[in-house]
Amino acid sequence: MRAKVKLTTTKDEIILTVRDASTKEILYDLNAKEGRLKRIYSRGYIRTIVTGRYLSAMEKEKIKRILRGISTDAEIEFIDDYQKKISEKEDDEEEEVEDTEVAKQRIVNTSGSLGLHAIKSTFESEIETSQTKFIHGNLRSGQREEFVGSLVVLGDLNYGAEVVAGENIIVTGTIRGLAHAGANGNKKAIIAGNAINCTQIRIANIVKEVRNTDGKFPFVYLENDDIIIELSSIKGVNELENSKR
Repeated sequence: MRAKVKLTTTKDEIILTVRDASTKEILYDLNAKEGRLKRIYSRGYIRTIVTGRYLSAMEKEKIKRILRGISTDAEIEFIDDYQKKISEKEDDEEEEVEDTEVAKQRIVNTSGSLGLHAIKSTFESEIETSQTKFIHGNLRSGQREEFVGSLVVLGDLNYGAEVVAGENIIVTGTIRGLAHAGANGNKKAIIAGNAINCTQIRIANIVKEVRNTDGKFPFVYLENDDIIIELSSIKGVNELENSKR
């Protein structure tokens, strides 16, 4: 019968390769190797690599308990061969990442209320291949938000605050802090806000000094490595809300 856990050693480490089997079978096989592992640890081995199939957090904890029961000095590192969802990390992070369809709908709804007709088409294509993170509320000085996909700030980006996105940036309020879209080198990224009132703006590795655009809705993009800022006379969010009262 083929072992569920293959045990090998190198010059300075123990390697446990976990094959495709149930948790019960893996733990049983590992316990069966206790005598052999004790002999190896007694020769001065400490570093222990556990690799092979993807292991859940619960499986890793159970394997750790067995190995630490054999040697309290064991230094255990898990290296998953299977690149499954980077998910466990994302689940633990306190950030709201919405799935493609929900994100797309919220972008369309937000851009519609702002009159962002150019942005709607850009985001509908971009959102197919990137995640979008929504930040609810204003960002204050000293706050920094960074995301690999697109960022939507439902509020103001105030002086001293920063948003850095691998894809696009939309701010439904005023951009007073640093907005850096396409930070991973994406020159197709765009930036949009209710108004821009900061000294500079960045897309990819291009930086542009800007002037106050209060009263105009700015749509920022790259063209021939030059940052273009198109202004619209469409009313911004605050004006639209006031006009409804």
